[in-house]
Amino acid sequence: MPFTFTSRTSTPSTKKNTKPPIPTRVVLLLVLLTGFKTRTSHGYGTFGFDIHHRFSDPVKRVLDGGAKLPEKGTGDYFAALNHRDVAVHGRRLSSTTAAADTPLTFSNGNTTYRIDVFGFLQYANVSVGTPGMWFLVALDTGSDLFWLPCDCDSCVRGVQINSQQLDFNIYSPSTSSTSMNVPCNSSLCGHKSSCSESPSTCPYGIMYLSANTSSSGYLVEDVLHLVADDNPSRHVAAKVPFGCGEEQTGSFLQGGAPNGLLGLGLNSLSVPSILSSKKISPNSFSMCFGDDGTGRIAFGDQGSSDQSETPFNLRQSNPHYNISIDQITVGTSKSKVGGVYAIFDTGTSFTYLNNPSYELIAENFDSLVTDSRLGSDTDIPFEYCYDLRSIEGSPSIPPINLTMKGGDQLYVTDPTVIISTEGEDTIYCLGIMRSEGVNIIGQNFMTGYRIAFDREKKVLGWKASDCNDLSYSNTLPISPQSSKEVPPMASIEPQPQAVPGDNARLSGASPMSSLSNFSLCTCILFFVFLQILSIIS
Repeated sequence: MPFTFTSRTSTPSTKKNTKPPIPTRVVLLLVLLTGFKTRTSHGYGTFGFDIHHRFSDPVKRVLDGGAKLPEKGTGDYFAALNHRDVAVHGRRLSSTTAAADTPLTFSNGNTTYRIDVFGFLQYANVSVGTPGMWFLVALDTGSDLFWLPCDCDSCVRGVQINSQQLDFNIYSPSTSSTSMNVPCNSSLCGHKSSCSESPSTCPYGIMYLSANTSSSGYLVEDVLHLVADDNPSRHVAAKVPFGCGEEQTGSFLQGGAPNGLLGLGLNSLSVPSILSSKKISPNSFSMCFGDDGTGRIAFGDQGSSDQSETPFNLRQSNPHYNISIDQITVGTSKSKVGGVYAIFDTGTSFTYLNNPSYELIAENFDSLVTDSRLGSDTDIPFEYCYDLRSIEGSPSIPPINLTMKGGDQLYVTDPTVIISTEGEDTIYCLGIMRSEGVNIIGQNFMTGYRIAFDREKKVLGWKASDCNDLSYSNTLPISPQSSKEVPPMASIEPQPQAVPGDNARLSGASPMSSLSNFSLCTCILFFVFLQILSIIS
């Protein structure tokens, strides 16, 4: 039953010094003010970092030591991305490990280059410890633990760039005044059975899908320096557990994650879970990928109230960001697929689907494209490619959208890739790979969206965004767009930035965005205050 307010006639009191009753409107305004304060004064917030793509020029210079890697937009470039996907996922995408274990070889002029591993897809600069030290860490939604190279011999300590040595920071508990070992009796310790030799330290060891790739050492706690997205002057030193990585093996010694890895999985030990348990931010994070390859991650971001959503399929045996696809639409052709499971993985370049989903999209797409389909090319990893010379202007790309469990749709901004060939011709290809294992929705299907991984509500959210500002208010066109020009990848230099307290701003929100939010809050409070004064008087 709703609350109602009724007027009642009362006899004036004869008592002196009796305070007049508070008018109803004052009560309502005070209630609103209290509610407003409750929503805005709690400790929760969002804290972000800029994302640097693995094949952006700055990251290539750091991680590849000046090697001449394939030019963006070439067949070799996309073959390198595909090879990286398969190498990272191993048997998930292939029935054998041959493709994952075979180094990639390509030609540049008269020279042949051999690349063993390209590492993870996204990187971010993070500051850890007191005083703060910067680390260029790989981001991985498929694992949980955050670890850094730590007092190590079996690790990458630097790279050679054009005959000059670039040294990486190596974490050491002895040089940070805020570092503490995680003891064996801590709830954070998952390897208590291995604690008999040294109960004061909790060991860790984690194997990755890439062949013979692991990290091991012991757990420590130290501060991760964060800056609020809506207030760059608000610095938070969040105490988080992470692995002091004494030994790395496999691809980690070949550039896979040379300066550490930040796991974003669902386990309670992941950074989003820890920030939530300490009441620093909600148990959620978002990642955004613009059409130019730039991006951003924001801890605590649960998306917006008007975003599209679908529930996670949470399984103990498969603890990934798994969702269900109920229907696939290509052009006007709609096909029910009966709840196809797929992993949303921001660390995978392309989308990988097994049959019948792959053939359903590919064959419908092919039937609607009017351009000439090209024959198979071993230098290009895509199966459905078309010649741009047969038309004037941009090609007409059939729209593709996925209807998720719950009915919301993900409209693929652009399902194609544009490739420049050796003969200076330009072709375009359907950016989907055939998978012999699991279905993976990769970054190419997420481009143009802010993707929210809401672990509190257990939903995946998405909304169109260009990722350029905190409000995410500007959007990309939802209809597929194509161009003969290849969009550049992220060109943000991953340089060390000032540690909180150095009177300089970390990678964070625009000051104007923060000012706007502050001004709005101030205006609302001032308006409520004036209303109370006018009523009382």
